Amino acid sequence: MRRGLFVLLAGFAATGLQPTPAAAYMVYVSNEKDNTVTVVDSDTKEVVRTIEVGQRPRGITISHDGKFVYLCASDDDTIEIIDTATHAIVGSLPSGPDPELFVLSPDGTTLYVANEDDNLVTVIDLESKHVKAEVPVGVEPEGMGISPDGKSLVNTSETTNMAHFIDTATNEITDNVLVDSRPRFAEFKPDNSEIWVSAEIGGTVTVIDNATREVKHKITFAIPGLRAEAIQPVGIRITADGKKAYIALGPANRVAVVNAESYEVESYVLVGQRVWQLAFTPDQKTIISTNGVSNDITFIDVATDEPVQSVTVGAMPWGVVVSPN
Repeated sequence: MRRGLFVLLAGFAATGLQPTPAAAYMVYVSNEKDNTVTVVDSDTKEVVRTIEVGQRPRGITISHDGKFVYLCASDDDTIEIIDTATHAIVGSLPSGPDPELFVLSPDGTTLYVANEDDNLVTVIDLESKHVKAEVPVGVEPEGMGISPDGKSLVNTSETTNMAHFIDTATNEITDNVLVDSRPRFAEFKPDNSEIWVSAEIGGTVTVIDNATREVKHKITFAIPGLRAEAIQPVGIRITADGKKAYIALGPANRVAVVNAESYEVESYVLVGQRVWQLAFTPDQKTIISTNGVSNDITFIDVATDEPVQSVTVGAMPWGVVVSPN
């Protein structure tokens, strides 16, 4: 045994302390083809549970205390509530037809849901489980993002090709910003300065200034050997320090790594087939992609931007969320 390791272990023994194991989080993946949620241990990279849920599960998120997972059962026109301690469905929330994606308010009290079939954003009070408001938006709403201060909500409408800014105090649209074709996701920068909107068919990410509500930049992608139409941006995640962004590129089978300050694409991470959504672990050491056609998820090391391991889940994994603790 090397002397340094011996001294370290002896020190733990002398103080009665044990070495702290690496943090493990539960990863919840919605599988839209086989109507399940797969639960994966982030430490062991093993499937620990498969939960039977409603039809065509897509959007998925978790309460800030980690006690409940909320799931869009899109073809059942409802939102299911899963108890993370028992993995049982313990209730549901009202929703309009075909809930696709949603976002939880920073204070954890309100869920904002995009209902694709009736062109509404449904505002749900989580304590009473009642609808507080319905906000008319563009055609086929999907992407949802909320500002860190909780004051502004952004919904993207796929057919109208707009990002709609909604004041959460009044539940009214204040601004509409035209973006490229088929916007699918909206993500605020942690400092509240910008909103990034992916356009699946347009092949771009539009960066919108939050103060002026004007387009300030468009990020484009080019991958040698791939046709431009194969590069279809969907999910976006930005690191807590606002310096780096990860963008899922659909059938390009890659996640783009972008300098979030200069907007330059730094690298492309090869993952599984048809990458949809992304989620960080709470420590932001890892980001996880869902790969819909290869039926797996990929763990990516944020420090090196290298894929670490892929794990087989259910059929057509779409959404992903990680427990906060």
